[in-house]
Amino acid sequence: MLTQNLGYPRIGSQRQLKKACENYWAGKINLDELNQAANAIRDENWQTQLDAGIDLIPCNDYSFYDHVLDMSLSLGVIPQRYMPVTEVEGNTETDLYFAMARGYQRDGLDITAMEMTKWLDTNYHYIVPEFAANQQFKIRSEKIFDEYTAAQQILGAKAKPVLIGPVTYLLSGKEKEEGFERIDLIKNLVPVYIEIINRLKQQGATWMQLDEPYLTLDLSKKDKEAFEYAYRAIGGAIGGVKLLVATYFEALLDNAPLALNLPIAALHVDLVRAPEQLDEVLALSPETLQLSIGVVDGRNVWKNDYERSLRHINKAVEKLGADRVIIAPSCSLLHSPIDLDLETVIDPEIKNWMAFAKQKLNEVAELKQIAEGNNNVLLDANKQAIASRRTSLKVHKQAVKDRVAAITEADAARKSAFPVRQQLHRERFQLQAFPTTTIGSFPQTDDIRQLRAKFKKGDLTLEQYEQAIEQATVESIRWQEEIGLDVLVHGEFERNDMVEYFGEQLDGFLFTKNGWVQSYGSRCVKPPVIYGDVSRPADMTVRWSKFAAAQTYKPMKGMLTGPVTILQWSFVRDDQPREVTTNQIALAIRDEVVALEQAGIGIIQIDEAAIREGLPLRKAKRPHYLDWAVKAFRITAGGVEDKTQVHTHMCYSEFNDIIEHIAAMDADVITIETSRSQMELLQAFAHFEYPNEIGPGVYDIHSPRVPSTAEMVSLLTKAASLLPAQNLWVNPDCGLKTRKWPETKAALENMVEAARQAREQINIEAVI
Repeated sequence: MLTQNLGYPRIGSQRQLKKACENYWAGKINLDELNQAANAIRDENWQTQLDAGIDLIPCNDYSFYDHVLDMSLSLGVIPQRYMPVTEVEGNTETDLYFAMARGYQRDGLDITAMEMTKWLDTNYHYIVPEFAANQQFKIRSEKIFDEYTAAQQILGAKAKPVLIGPVTYLLSGKEKEEGFERIDLIKNLVPVYIEIINRLKQQGATWMQLDEPYLTLDLSKKDKEAFEYAYRAIGGAIGGVKLLVATYFEALLDNAPLALNLPIAALHVDLVRAPEQLDEVLALSPETLQLSIGVVDGRNVWKNDYERSLRHINKAVEKLGADRVIIAPSCSLLHSPIDLDLETVIDPEIKNWMAFAKQKLNEVAELKQIAEGNNNVLLDANKQAIASRRTSLKVHKQAVKDRVAAITEADAARKSAFPVRQQLHRERFQLQAFPTTTIGSFPQTDDIRQLRAKFKKGDLTLEQYEQAIEQATVESIRWQEEIGLDVLVHGEFERNDMVEYFGEQLDGFLFTKNGWVQSYGSRCVKPPVIYGDVSRPADMTVRWSKFAAAQTYKPMKGMLTGPVTILQWSFVRDDQPREVTTNQIALAIRDEVVALEQAGIGIIQIDEAAIREGLPLRKAKRPHYLDWAVKAFRITAGGVEDKTQVHTHMCYSEFNDIIEHIAAMDADVITIETSRSQMELLQAFAHFEYPNEIGPGVYDIHSPRVPSTAEMVSLLTKAASLLPAQNLWVNPDCGLKTRKWPETKAALENMVEAARQAREQINIEAVI
């Protein structure tokens, strides 16, 4: 048997890549220093995998920002608007790359960033490729080849180049012109893949991994034909290289015959997400195919159950023979924290149930040893860990289970329909047309982060810490009043992260010191770990919302994170249905919503940024998920009076296929990301005739550029042409935590002015 890994985290155990990239963007280091920092992490990653005994180790999985954007640059898929960046003296290919990811606003140029969205059902964001009808592909970057050369120096023959497969690459993008389908570009694209693979073969590569997760999605006839064409063409032109096609996150299902009959050497399947597919895959596997079985969870932090994995391994070996079986994680370990050994304060009992990326490599190697009959001691130790988690009183709380069991339909309903509530809100808040607000957070400056660090270290008393947070809050409120925002926020200076902050105050969660994972670019998050039944022992946000509301005459939003988002952005329990855990969280957030209302907060935002992200990849599985996800949100809002206005926020998602379920959430106001797509996402809301109020984002906060007032007026005009103007709010795409104050202030001042001009130009009632 062989072992392999599909990909490894690239941020560094201390987030070295984040710091290096941000220093490069700020002009504090040069390109050579950026490359040195990145290469040090990359080489360490390779050595870690080599030391673990992995047989096939990925290269070209490393990236400064995003592996999909890397592929676009490598293939020459560069929108024309970025070409002026290359003409600026001193700019390099790296500057072009970052301009595509982040936008470019200097040297007399003002170019928006490319669209960004979630990678399948993860919280990882990728840069969406843009295709034209006459799209040409060519090798433009040497990254793939340079990285393989570097990998050979450390890994030798174990180095395995990784590319996004050609069909998945096309399907992950968007057509930027009418009159063609991007999948029709497959015949233009495949020759470049052949050229890349042949060049790697000449360099000495014997294995190639092509990631094709779209093989686990619902495919059209044309999509399936594209897979058949692409791999027949590639397979016929690259003799001497073993192609391994990797699928993950779902079962092959009806695509199994297609995937198993591609002219490839090996196929990878995810047996963590879809263990039920193994029998059919084994039955349909041709005699020449090797099967890579993903038995170690690449997306969660729990220790592998060796007995369960060995049942899969033994079944595969019995059917195929050991030489045709490859043991692997379920997917790239990009989605996992790096090293559990760095965690020194986790409860030892719970830590014994966990494994991060480095430990998962060891699990792969240990499973091979046990399967070959070489180490029963490892198996016995694993059995003990799994058994202790199953019976621990730290996990199971009967009172929480009883409360979830008692949920009724009445718990998930507001007292009156939206039109009744809307009239009450207009009378209560007296807002202008196009009311302005922000999504919640303001910049977390170095001063704020240092303040929090000093408090955690004990260098500040609680009184000193809270006084400093109060001062920052008051300053942000005064500034919001000064520029004329209509509905204010307190800035969330006391919060580290929109999920972590709540998890720290809920029972059933634990936190790591270094459990970082990449969300996009240099943005890293440290997801909480849900290890047990969830409940709310005390108020979480009331103190700060009440303080902020007392500082202003304007409406102040209370800010909460919704249950599905807390679930999606945590490492969740794998020993009970996700629906059950979500309902536990929903009841906890419901209690906080009621407490905010009782404290006098009239507008409460319950962010569900991840509700689309959690959507199953297969359409047949979506109705059940949407039913319980929507109900969980409604549970959180169902306890308040009609006079309380409930907002929600969703970001970086396609809404067309779930629009009726978004409406069923029955939030009074929804804010969404629309600026990068130029309001394209509003088409779904317009076609559906979305009945409630909506704030389409007019300011892309994931880019440092400052949009002009005219640009935002143009976006509002588009929005008003699609939806009733009296139902529109004006806001950024998302929270402003990651931005700097100068750009934030300039952009929000422009936004307020854009709303003022829109009131005049679009000519609706000044007061609604």
